Amino acid sequence: MRHEASFLKDILSACGKIESIIAATSEDLFLQDEVLTAAVLHHLTVIGEAIRRLSAELRERYPQVPWHEIMAVRHRIVHAYFELDWQILWEAAITDAPELRRQVAKIMSAEFPESDLG
Repeated sequence: MRHEASFLKDILSACGKIESIIAATSEDLFLQDEVLTAAVLHHLTVIGEAIRRLSAELRERYPQVPWHEIMAVRHRIVHAYFELDWQILWEAAITDAPELRRQVAKIMSAEFPESDLG
């Protein structure tokens, strides 16, 4: 069984990849590019799955992180792909992913100070 630090690292990695994808494009290009949207969707799914595997206890210690909302996005991506609002996903990518990365980095420092974030 994987350790919670591994799931937190998965979240950090996926957030960083989303930020890299978004940094290289504009909103209009993103919304028109199926490869970019698919890549962001993949990383959002990874984030949701990693959060789902975190213990309830860890999630409860950090109520400022919108764990349930993020898992709901993952569920919607996986089960209602054709009903996705790409504009909302763009906003999540440019606003929510960087904030989540900051929050999870703080959690890693507090919970697993010995862990290598690299």
